Amino acid sequence: MAAAPVPHRDVRVRRVGFTYPEGALHKHYVDGDLVMSHVVAVLSATFPPGEDFFVRSVRHFRDRVDDPELSAQVRGFIGQEVTHGREHVELNDRLQQMGYPTRRVSAFVEWSLADAWKRAPKKLCLAYTAALEHYTATIAECLLRKPEAQRLLGDTEVRNILLWHALEESEHKAVAFDVYRAVGGSERMRRWGFRIQSVGLIGLVVVGTLLSLLTDRAAYNPVRLVRSLLALRHSPFLQRDVIAHLRAYTREGFHPDDFDSTELVAEWSARLFGPDGTLRDHLP
Repeated sequence: MAAAPVPHRDVRVRRVGFTYPEGALHKHYVDGDLVMSHVVAVLSATFPPGEDFFVRSVRHFRDRVDDPELSAQVRGFIGQEVTHGREHVELNDRLQQMGYPTRRVSAFVEWSLADAWKRAPKKLCLAYTAALEHYTATIAECLLRKPEAQRLLGDTEVRNILLWHALEESEHKAVAFDVYRAVGGSERMRRWGFRIQSVGLIGLVVVGTLLSLLTDRAAYNPVRLVRSLLALRHSPFLQRDVIAHLRAYTREGFHPDDFDSTELVAEWSARLFGPDGTLRDHLP
């Protein structure tokens, strides 16, 4: 499919910094919920190696991008993703100290993505990146749109890092996708890349969460464990609109901009980094 002109998007790099003093986080920091605390820890552990893979996949093709607008967005994408990875390393270190096996999860993800980079065609790696960016953007926009999702995070530094990360995932959600189109990626490979990564990502989160729970003494309380598992039925991240958003990726001719997030990005950019933004003190 021929690449369409890329519209202007402001993909800015913010050099933020987050800190996690000793005792700043409770063990089950996601609203006291047992299972969701482990799910978020597993997802956070995937980010540093995942962001590195995304950057490598896009950077591999940046010399084949002729559109100056897309080239500028690629620079912003790389800067944002490098910063995401760095900041999640800090969070993962704190979670590891709290008893979450984030290092093991990160090591496994790093190994599996290195193997994919070694064995798969580089254009397929870019298709994987575009697919996983759709997942992160969908989860990010759920978090930014739904107050019930934000309430889960309470008022901790975890809330701050995830809101910032969500904003920037929405800002650059189309960059890897547009690079894939610009270098002649096919619809068939794009859609199969999504299916393959869906199996891998969902499997990783499920298995990783189960293994993480085995390390937590609280998980051996059957009442608390069952109550937490049943609460997943009402999770804002598993509602029908979120599932439909994810599945839309396999539609012929899909583009991330089919879900317009312009107003959402503007709103949260102001809320987090405007004159009275809640994260202005996190900037250098």
